[in-house]
Amino acid sequence: MLKNLLAWVLLAAWGPAGALAQAPAAATTCLQAHPGAAGRLAATPGVSVRHRQLMDRYDLKWVKLDLALENNSRALAGSALLLVRVGAQPLDSLAFELYQAPAEAPAGAPTLLIDSVVADGRRAPGVRRQGQAATAALAQPAPAGALLAARIYYHGTAPNDGGGAVGNGFNTATSYRRDGVDYPYNVTWSLSEPFLAHQWFPCKQVLTDKADSSAVSITTTLPNKVASNGLLRRTVPLPGKRVRYEWSSRHPIAYYLISVAVAPYVEYTAAASLPGAPAMPVVAYLYDQATLDYNKLALSSLPHTIAYFSGLVGTYHFADEKYGVALAPIGGGMEHQTITTQSDLGTDLTAHELFHQWFGDNVTCASWEDIWLNEGFASYGEYLNLQQSGNPRSWLTQAHSYALQDPLGTVRVPDTTNVSRIFSYNLSYRKGASVVHMLRYLCHDDTRFFRALRTYQQQFSGRTARTLDLQRVFEAELGQSLTYFFDQWYRGNGYPVLSARWNQTGSTLALQVEETATTGASPGFFRTEVDYQLTFQDGSTQLVRLNQTQARQGFSLPVAGTVTAIAIDPDAWLLGYIGTAQYDAGLVLATQPARPAALALFPSPAHDYLIVSGLAPAGAVRAEVLDATGRVVRRQPLGAPGPLPTTGLAPGLYWLRLLGPAGEVLGQGRFAKE
Repeated sequence: MLKNLLAWVLLAAWGPAGALAQAPAAATTCLQAHPGAAGRLAATPGVSVRHRQLMDRYDLKWVKLDLALENNSRALAGSALLLVRVGAQPLDSLAFELYQAPAEAPAGAPTLLIDSVVADGRRAPGVRRQGQAATAALAQPAPAGALLAARIYYHGTAPNDGGGAVGNGFNTATSYRRDGVDYPYNVTWSLSEPFLAHQWFPCKQVLTDKADSSAVSITTTLPNKVASNGLLRRTVPLPGKRVRYEWSSRHPIAYYLISVAVAPYVEYTAAASLPGAPAMPVVAYLYDQATLDYNKLALSSLPHTIAYFSGLVGTYHFADEKYGVALAPIGGGMEHQTITTQSDLGTDLTAHELFHQWFGDNVTCASWEDIWLNEGFASYGEYLNLQQSGNPRSWLTQAHSYALQDPLGTVRVPDTTNVSRIFSYNLSYRKGASVVHMLRYLCHDDTRFFRALRTYQQQFSGRTARTLDLQRVFEAELGQSLTYFFDQWYRGNGYPVLSARWNQTGSTLALQVEETATTGASPGFFRTEVDYQLTFQDGSTQLVRLNQTQARQGFSLPVAGTVTAIAIDPDAWLLGYIGTAQYDAGLVLATQPARPAALALFPSPAHDYLIVSGLAPAGAVRAEVLDATGRVVRRQPLGAPGPLPTTGLAPGLYWLRLLGPAGEVLGQGRFAKE
């Protein structure tokens, strides 16, 4: 989501292995991993297209923050060191983003001031600022392809505008809540998603330019502890009860995933055993001992969940560092790389943020248009976690109900500057998860589904991806085009409405399926496979999968017994309005034998009995009474011409069918019961 001597010393101590070596092959790989936005360049929120073009003249290699922070203030002071690779043209200025109070803001309003910019050991002769866009002139142009280290010194107070996905980019609180009770407590934390990293450090807010590695060094007052990304390399005691926590990570990271949390935390440590990897530390930063005691069960299950997800979609990518959770009263969770920030350790929230480490952190969406690649998959992580313990069907039903509340919304985000639209719970989260579930259904086999997800993780590891990238991975796995699927469920809106009628003649089942689309839906027809569960007279069931390729479609199926009921999509794979399958004695498909004899039934409406005529049965005859949904509500032997008792039947419409010795339908008719 930096060449002076001091800069090089710091790079040697904190940068990734080989960061200082001239390695053209590695640089080429990096440039391929962070392609330019030629042809579709857009302004990031708060900066112009021109400023975005200036930032795209370099590739971000490393970020190191060195700040003084406390747990009771939004005040910041320190520096950011940016190591960048200059692009194809020499660089005469360094463009970046950092918050500045609007010109009309009152005196004393929160703002971040730039003290100086030092690039390659030379102080920039000037810094031009327009809102959050900042451009530092370089004392000497950096040659094309060169590494440039620039340190930006700044100080000030972060704003409190609540413009992020959850609150502010940088915030502090004086209490936390547990079981509805507020407890006094000071904690400060960052939360940059989607566009608020600039509210606490100088940055380049471009998703496709991940820093190859990062470091966060925070000086604070004891007994504060600092949680951040990667590994805690050193803790340095300082005079005046001060301490510096030095964190760093050797993995690519998006600008919005760099984080801090500062508080007098109680620390918890465990270990997770992962497939094909050494044991990994699992840490938690908790408010106090009471909070630790309260969450012991949740904490004890976390290593198992990490191992479970690793077995499904590939070993946790940051296993050489850690996975951690830091508590802060943010009203939810934020998937900061290797150190999630959460308001609590609830089962669904914890699973969601953990699964983000694969979908969002290791592989990050390349545009906010594709946020479902982060949030839809993380939401599906909740479902996967419940599949090993809990009630996944209840979760899925609720997810579908949320998604259906926005019938005209697309999973694709059309306005990538609108924070509330990007993080639409109904669309990006719940509809996104439903689309993942339907992809799983389309695979016909969990082995293929999870293999495709592992391929996606491997192919785009440490990089960014678009929906088309995911589509191509699944197309390669399934050996077929999935353009229709993504046109319907990613780019399209609306939902299918399914209903069916059925009848049986001997060993042939006739099924007529009607699909319509919700009003205003695009496309007007949803091509999909659909499961039908057949229930037979002896109580056994059979699941058949049929391919719906047109809005009105008939199917003729061989069956080995008498069908008594049919359920559409019984396992809730599909997102839509799923109706019921109604028995229809008059239904005859072109591929079926002739219609059974029509029975004369009287009186109608019946009260206590029904007389059956119009059929001279040969041998044993059984009568079945079916209600309007096709459910068999009464069975009994019948001698011609009747009578058939109807006492005990609820008022309504019914079908009567007579079955021969082999279960063949000899005749049928409809009657009413009063």
